[in-house]
Amino acid sequence: MAVEHRTPEAETPALLVRDVSHAFGENRALSDVSLEIPRGRFVVLLGLNGAGKSTLFSLITRLYDNVTGEIRIFGADIRRRATAALQRLGVVFQSRTLDLDLTLHQNLLYHCALHGISGADARARTAQALATVGLADRAEEKVRNLSGGQSRRLEIARSLLHRPSLLLLDEPTVGLDIGSRESVVKIVRSLVEKEGLAVLWATHLFDEVLPTDLVVLLHKGRVLFTGSVPELLAHTETQTVSDAFRKMTGTAAGTGELAA
Repeated sequence: MAVEHRTPEAETPALLVRDVSHAFGENRALSDVSLEIPRGRFVVLLGLNGAGKSTLFSLITRLYDNVTGEIRIFGADIRRRATAALQRLGVVFQSRTLDLDLTLHQNLLYHCALHGISGADARARTAQALATVGLADRAEEKVRNLSGGQSRRLEIARSLLHRPSLLLLDEPTVGLDIGSRESVVKIVRSLVEKEGLAVLWATHLFDEVLPTDLVVLLHKGRVLFTGSVPELLAHTETQTVSDAFRKMTGTAAGTGELAA
């Protein structure tokens, strides 16, 4: 029986963050944060608002410069090989950045142009991305006519145009109704299952965490736990993610989301 030998490339994680700290003046937002996102896995970055999730995303995407530690995307250091790293990264930020007066099609074509994708290739990628998120029939409508959930799905489509291997989503379901939330989560989980994308999903909602997920628990700028959901429950001797979070952080929590 042949033995499979894995190459270093295959073993390289989609995202590696090691010993990263960040401060805004006297306010220390992140303290020695380390985490690893394996290829083809859905990883939940779970924490309260203000835990440091958005700051971490800003460092990974180079909106902020990491002056401590290291951040690597598929082995490429984002400071030394920024182009190689970021070209494999897709991002859906918490704030909405679509042009409301352009059509869905126009928004995506514009984003293709920013990535140097043009002509028939851009049109094909736009059509494929819209179909992936279930908005192909709305392509020629203006974005301002979309619901909040549809707008979020369009932003996911936009993040896929350059065919990334790692997708970051910062609180993507905030402000959405239950049906829209379920639709967005289903689309992203399908990308992991069918396309093999690695996903880092930042949220404060416990019901978005499944037993098969990996969890990074971020609290007050520090990583308190990294591992599978069963490992989290065993570590805290609890029955639910909500109870585990409360036990580790001392934070009161409701049924579906973290209390402010």
